[in-house]
Amino acid sequence: MGKGWKMKRTIIAALASCAIATPALSVSDINKDYIKSLAAPGKTVLVLEYYDGSGKVADRKGYATTAGFKAVSPTDFRVDDKTTLHLFGLEPCKGEMVNRSEDFAGSCTDYAQQQLQILLQNPKVVFCRAFVSEQGSPDQNATCYGYYNFPGSLDSVDMFEEQLLSLGALRLAKKPDGTSVRPDLSKAEEIGQKGSFGMWADPRVKGQ
Repeated sequence: MGKGWKMKRTIIAALASCAIATPALSVSDINKDYIKSLAAPGKTVLVLEYYDGSGKVADRKGYATTAGFKAVSPTDFRVDDKTTLHLFGLEPCKGEMVNRSEDFAGSCTDYAQQQLQILLQNPKVVFCRAFVSEQGSPDQNATCYGYYNFPGSLDSVDMFEEQLLSLGALRLAKKPDGTSVRPDLSKAEEIGQKGSFGMWADPRVKGQ
């Protein structure tokens, strides 16, 4: 499965031991069996659900591709030629970073985008939630989950944002007052920091 997937399995185990609050955009706890049921042989399926202010599904869109989905920035990936989904409240570090254990030296932006692309390479299903106010916009704020299945080694549904924070690919963005835009994901960021994963292996990033 490669280095990226071995690291991912380690992160999944760490996340499983933490009680991470559900973000507001998730509306309610996800139904992992439902997400798994969306899988189709030979394709990556993406389902995007839109929620109204009361937390009910107002609309649902489905996509299927044999080519997968492409990361176009550290926090964005393209669904089709009209729609890009944005993992809101997260950001890469600034400038350059070095992670010797991963043999990476380069820009924070490149590292984060590579890690997002790894998450987009092999999911059976990508399941995203957005508020109905995002519908129709070319760039939509969303929270997304991937269903990964490698028989005999991995069968899990994981939130993209939790994975990217825990891997040290991204960090939580701050509001002007210094508080986090996504406090619900602070535990995931702590895993990356304490493990010196990704950007957190570089002392310069810790000082930003």
